[in-house]
Amino acid sequence: MAKIRHVAVAVDSIEASLPIWKVFGIDLAHEEDVESEKVRTAHLKLEGGNIELLEPLENDSLVSNFLERRGGGLHHIAIEVEDIDEIIEKGLKIGLKPIGEAPRAGAENCLVAFYHPKDTGGVLIEIVQPTT
Repeated sequence: MAKIRHVAVAVDSIEASLPIWKVFGIDLAHEEDVESEKVRTAHLKLEGGNIELLEPLENDSLVSNFLERRGGGLHHIAIEVEDIDEIIEKGLKIGLKPIGEAPRAGAENCLVAFYHPKDTGGVLIEIVQPTT
């Protein structure tokens, strides 16, 4: 059964954003750079999922472009799946194609694939398969 892995929020600065989340009793659980996506991620643990803050590492990253166009805010929803290859195959059968190379390495040693908002009713969707 699929479940919400995280809701991602694009921010200019993780460091500046963390105090806001701490007000609600949500603390930093994990932080890492994901070079393939040119972002720094901060995972804030909640019961039943995470909030993932995304800070661009480079000016030409997708998150940097997102921030320039829209400002900070909801970036994508990640759904955890058991078999990412099966999900990609099911999507291809109905014409739903992942963006770029899929699956590829993502944060927390997971395999990931993304689907463009124009194909999913306006929401960038990430599917995530833990590998550990």
